[in-house]
Amino acid sequence: MDAVRRTTVTVNDRIGRSTFGRIFRLEGSGHEEEIKGARFLTEIRAGLTTFFTMAYIISVNATILSDSGATCVCNDTVDPTCLKNPEYNLCLLDVRRDLITATAAIAGLSSFLFGFMTNLPVALAPGMGLNAYFAYQVVGFHGTGLVSYRLALGAVFIEGWIFVFLSLIGMRQWLVKLLPNSLKIASGCGIGLFLALVGLSYSAGIGAVTGGGTATPMDLAGCPPQYLDDKSGACLSHKMQNPTMWIGIFCGGILTAYLMSYKLKSAMIVGIFVVAITSWPRQSSVTYFPYTDEGNSRFEFFRKVVTFHPIKHTLNAIDWNVMKAPSQFALALFTFLYVDIIDCTATLYSMARFSGVVDSKSGDFPRSTVAYCTDALCISIGALFGTSPVTAFIESGAGIVEGGKTGLTAMTCGTCFIISIFFAPIFASIPPWATGCTLIIVGCMMIRQIVQVNWRYVGDAIPAFVTLLFMPFSYSIAYGLIAGIMTYVVLNTMIYLTRVITRGYIVPFDEDHREYWTYKPNGTLPWFIRIAQDPHGFFVHPTGGAGTRNGSHGSEAGIKDGNSSFDGELSPAVPPKEMRVGEKSADVFGGREIRIEIPRGSVEKADSGR
Repeated sequence: MDAVRRTTVTVNDRIGRSTFGRIFRLEGSGHEEEIKGARFLTEIRAGLTTFFTMAYIISVNATILSDSGATCVCNDTVDPTCLKNPEYNLCLLDVRRDLITATAAIAGLSSFLFGFMTNLPVALAPGMGLNAYFAYQVVGFHGTGLVSYRLALGAVFIEGWIFVFLSLIGMRQWLVKLLPNSLKIASGCGIGLFLALVGLSYSAGIGAVTGGGTATPMDLAGCPPQYLDDKSGACLSHKMQNPTMWIGIFCGGILTAYLMSYKLKSAMIVGIFVVAITSWPRQSSVTYFPYTDEGNSRFEFFRKVVTFHPIKHTLNAIDWNVMKAPSQFALALFTFLYVDIIDCTATLYSMARFSGVVDSKSGDFPRSTVAYCTDALCISIGALFGTSPVTAFIESGAGIVEGGKTGLTAMTCGTCFIISIFFAPIFASIPPWATGCTLIIVGCMMIRQIVQVNWRYVGDAIPAFVTLLFMPFSYSIAYGLIAGIMTYVVLNTMIYLTRVITRGYIVPFDEDHREYWTYKPNGTLPWFIRIAQDPHGFFVHPTGGAGTRNGSHGSEAGIKDGNSSFDGELSPAVPPKEMRVGEKSADVFGGREIRIEIPRGSVEKADSGR
């Protein structure tokens, strides 16, 4: 073990000191902004963890998107969904394998590109929730919706380029900064709960909970699949008797947590592999390949081990003739826009915050414009492959927990996805109960920051709780954040109007604990907002100096404080007033209240140090 440890340290040190290490700012690289604790082999391990946690998306995304019917055409006059049409189902089987290749390809390309461009440990792939929205609400089951699959891909493609534009003008970054701090924190915690719920579900988890019908929207599950009600999805009997759930809990959950308690590296990978390998023999009660039509199909694909299935049906399947159904196309486009601009942006910001790179002063993270543009560009590339919108994956938290701090984590994950194109039978055969408890553990890690929510003031606490609550229970990150924002606006507007009407006589009892918020967040505002505020001063340099109007460095130039900058015109200079020891002073400066206090004893210390 000592020899392995010494070899690991040597490899990390050599790579850290190299040009490669300096590019990614590894520890020991000598870069002025090197990342403490960022080690090459740790990044590789974190990338592998992220990949194995995300690997389920290869098969799950393909299954969900193939439910839309994709490019298959149903000509059955009796059954409009062609549910039992052999020819249609054969087409769907081929489409599903197309989408397995497409999912692995776009996840690999986007994750590698994102890691290289941003140096963030965040992997990208077609988003869960977004794919279901695409398949079941926009296109409809087997194409029964108002928008065709090809037209919906066109909407996704155009949406990606609109996102690029919004990122370049700073709109997406500004929207994130505009959110109250407690809502930002609550969105990250809500995503953690959402991730845990995914890990508890049947589609991508251990199957411990399920829909309970109309009387109880959620119910205890854990029954074998044959005892699930086809309509409601509830367990008719044999609750908590599914052996796959228990092997997932003990080998994928308890074992992983036990290894993590001793800081064992690769604990999550070990848990996933133990469950997966145990689930591959066909004779066991926990097999992923039962003797059913679906199980036989999985096993035949699994036996190929190494194969390449070309994308024949979904590659560049976009219908560019939007005038066939302009109203439906517009509906699909704007629907994707308002869902994605909140979902994708909030998820990416939450992952950046979870990795610890968000600046506390500016509320932004390094290379945010490049990050948002890369994320948006990958949405359009994914549409060419035939997939639903690509987004930052919340499973990236697994790699971050394993120590991932740089883009090498995302690039490693992307490389694994590209390799998996040729080993798709193996990676598509990792059962959901192998990764379910891993998702729950990552959710636990993400929700730890809930203590930072401002629970002392109702106007901050209630909206944060609504956000936290709605994300998992609405099964949507976007709708959860929308609910929190609406609650915040309505509640705090009512409190503000009450204070104005009563001239400050009636205020909440916990008003002193209110979190500071302004419509002018730190950092440079988007250019169109600056033009609206001051058309003549648009070219004023935000930090003063060259480019300020009339060459002035005075009151009309912005003032930079650390990583924060204050824009806009300042009030004329006033003579400094004399302040006494212990006295406080406050002024509104660039839309932000600045408080100054001279502490007692500071003057005496200053005098003694002369």
